[in-house]
Amino acid sequence: MEQSLVRKELLPFLLMFGSLLLATAVTDALLHRLQLVWVGRWLGIPGTLLILLSFLYSMRKRRIISFGKPKTLLNLHETLTWLGALMILVHAGIHIYTILPWLALVAMLVNVISGMTGRFLLDRSRRFLTARKEGYSRQGASAEEIEKRLFWDATAFDLMKQWRTVHLPITLAFGVLVIAHVFSILLFWQWK
Repeated sequence: MEQSLVRKELLPFLLMFGSLLLATAVTDALLHRLQLVWVGRWLGIPGTLLILLSFLYSMRKRRIISFGKPKTLLNLHETLTWLGALMILVHAGIHIYTILPWLALVAMLVNVISGMTGRFLLDRSRRFLTARKEGYSRQGASAEEIEKRLFWDATAFDLMKQWRTVHLPITLAFGVLVIAHVFSILLFWQWK
């Protein structure tokens, strides 16, 4: 039986994102259970540092730095971003009382989703569609029949190809919101 693009590629993507949310809930629950809620308050700092460190990949890709292998840096980018996002999500918890941290959190989540879309779905989906098209061709299906059979998968793929138009501006928005959040924390901190 054939598997659709949704079952073969989209579902694993959703499970991966769900694992981030589940890890956040479990970590937050453990901190509450162990009466270490204060730890979560400080996880924003190392989380942000991990995300900043993950930009080594982007810097290498744009030839700002010359060290490191792109594939290794990409894997590091993905890992550090996931861990950093986990820490920031635990940091945020449900204890956000103003709009600025909420905006930064939403921007981070959209950024994580768009990055995962580009990395985990787009390339695999392209291979999936190519293999499906070749399979139908070998079975003797006409170009029109192949197009009909692949319509929904091709439509899903076309939507996923738009990830870069979201990822880069959201990364910038996330960065600006994080800076504003940190600045507001420092500005209103009880320094006494």
